[in-house]
Amino acid sequence: MIDHSLLRPNATLNELKKLCEESIQYGFKAVCVNPVHVEEAVRILKGSKVLISSVVGFPFGTHAPETKAFETEKVIRLGAREIDMVIRVGALKEGRDQEVIGDIRAVVQAARGCPVKVILETCYLTDEEKIRACKLCVEAGASFVKTSTGFASGGATVEDVRLMRETVGKEFGVKAAGGIRTLEDVLKMIEAGASRLGTSGSVAIIEKLMD
Repeated sequence: MIDHSLLRPNATLNELKKLCEESIQYGFKAVCVNPVHVEEAVRILKGSKVLISSVVGFPFGTHAPETKAFETEKVIRLGAREIDMVIRVGALKEGRDQEVIGDIRAVVQAARGCPVKVILETCYLTDEEKIRACKLCVEAGASFVKTSTGFASGGATVEDVRLMRETVGKEFGVKAAGGIRTLEDVLKMIEAGASRLGTSGSVAIIEKLMD
């Protein structure tokens, strides 16, 4: 259920290598990396079952839909098999729902069947906006809704994960990310309805589980 994440702007290739090796060792679902690291991650993870997820329009979501689509096509060609994109938060808050749908759909189409996780950045949204955002993601053909980038003023909360799960139903993906650092955090998110978890503290969490 874990996407082992390395998204800091100062991340090095040595750190990427460590991330990938840990993902193989602990059996994480995927690594979540910046576009510039996709090609190297593919090389390191060759022959393993670990998927590669690349972020798109990260971390603000303010790129043009065409830019997000181009970025998506590029990382898919390089070997990414999942996409974590950031929603247009401003457009959502202003009620420009068709622009939000078009933005998400551009990435979904460019992903060519690979799952798209849409980051809502819930700390900026009211509950009504979170519900509306979830519904727009479903309508646009995404596969997951995701709480946070981890770079805003707040991360995942149990309340937000529960609200998102209630809105999208049982079959749609819900990814909790941002500020998840302990096994206790993980278990609470799963109980609230998370089907995927994004964290850079993956190893410590799993080692605690194995104690």
